[in-house]
Amino acid sequence: MNTGRRGGNQQIPRPDTWSEHHDPPWSAESTWSIDDLVGRVPEHAAPLLPSFPDARVSAVLIALVAGHAGPEVLLTRRSMEMRNHRGEVSFPGGRLDPGETPIDAALREAHEEVGLDPSAPVVVGELAHLNTIVSRSYIVPIVSVLDRRPDLEPRTGEVDRVFWTPIVELTRPGTYRMERWGSPPMDRPLHFFELDDETVWGATAHMLVDLLTYSSRR
Repeated sequence: MNTGRRGGNQQIPRPDTWSEHHDPPWSAESTWSIDDLVGRVPEHAAPLLPSFPDARVSAVLIALVAGHAGPEVLLTRRSMEMRNHRGEVSFPGGRLDPGETPIDAALREAHEEVGLDPSAPVVVGELAHLNTIVSRSYIVPIVSVLDRRPDLEPRTGEVDRVFWTPIVELTRPGTYRMERWGSPPMDRPLHFFELDDETVWGATAHMLVDLLTYSSRR
């Protein structure tokens, strides 16, 4: 029986050749608490150098808060009016301004995009940095924890939805899958989380998988 979830109306630009795999990379015995998620996140990740000379250095804020069903993560949906990544689910974030650190940029962008008070998140570390092909960005994911869930809303034309997603919803059976796009040996893996009303994929899903698998690393 197909237990997959609807995934909303996200349009996925799949190539002609691709394959689908459903086994999640985290253990079935994994537990999800704030401590489980951030306990092994390093203060500073080993940098992955930009893979192209004109890469735009960016930072995103992965904000976690304790909810009724366990940890929740802050997500946004990009406006359909955007030129790139329109309608995609993402973390608050953007390019570094001159003189900014990745933490500075992540906190500033979260404040500008959704109204998150920059003093509210407690930064605990960084996930592995990554390069993206379409936007030619070099992204530093900043992991943080809040002591309460604030009221947030879109503040710019870049964002049309702000929502908190429980980790148990991301790890619920029928939600995660991995796809391999292209033909071997040039195929590449992409992660997907199909919720009832949204599909999280691309760089955002990659970072979520990184976060979810840190707790099982030795």
